[in-house]
Amino acid sequence: MSLFAEKVEKPVNEEENDGDDNEPAVEEESTAVFTPVVQLTEVEVKTMEEDEDILYTGRAKLFTHGESLLNKGTGVKSWNERGTGDVKFLKHKETSHIRVLMRQEKTMKIIINHFLDPRIKIQPNVGASDKSWVWSAFDFSDGENLVETMFAIRFKTPEFAQEFEKEFKAGQKEMTVLMAGGDANATIEEKKETDEISKAVENLGVNNKNEDNKNEDKKEEDKKDEDK
Repeated sequence: MSLFAEKVEKPVNEEENDGDDNEPAVEEESTAVFTPVVQLTEVEVKTMEEDEDILYTGRAKLFTHGESLLNKGTGVKSWNERGTGDVKFLKHKETSHIRVLMRQEKTMKIIINHFLDPRIKIQPNVGASDKSWVWSAFDFSDGENLVETMFAIRFKTPEFAQEFEKEFKAGQKEMTVLMAGGDANATIEEKKETDEISKAVENLGVNNKNEDNKNEDKKEEDKKDEDK
């Protein structure tokens, strides 16, 4: 018997050594189904623009003149950028009121919201290019208070700026008719007919007044004759 036993090598199973020892194990796909505890229902969000028709829309950058956050309470005012987005003129389908609405394009936050009051004076931005306009209005962007605000709006081209001014003033004309008690949607013929009727009613009132005065004068003359 040998003092040194011979090493007997165990035969290698080829099937066990086919794969790479460093290769990760194959993960099994999970078929578990998880049911949410709370069922969320789809909610319709209204922007209040559903009841309005778009008369005009154009992309621009909006500025306001006032105190910045850093100068709050100091009385120091400057032009501050409020945001970039589409400025719109919206006409209500029932009341025919026209308002200016603009949302910041990334956050959709309202940055301008006021009626097209005929008393608003829109003017070129002094010292700026011919692509910018300035005006003041009572703004309702925060949804709580009317705040008198000075706005400046700048467009990409002078042509876009001119189109904005044209539609701005056209909307003011419609609001003028509406505030006077007329129909902003009436045709030229209808407005002419309304004017003629108004004048006729006025003349009728004047004629009636003249007749009343004549009758009063006649009564006074008759009374004088009776006294004689």
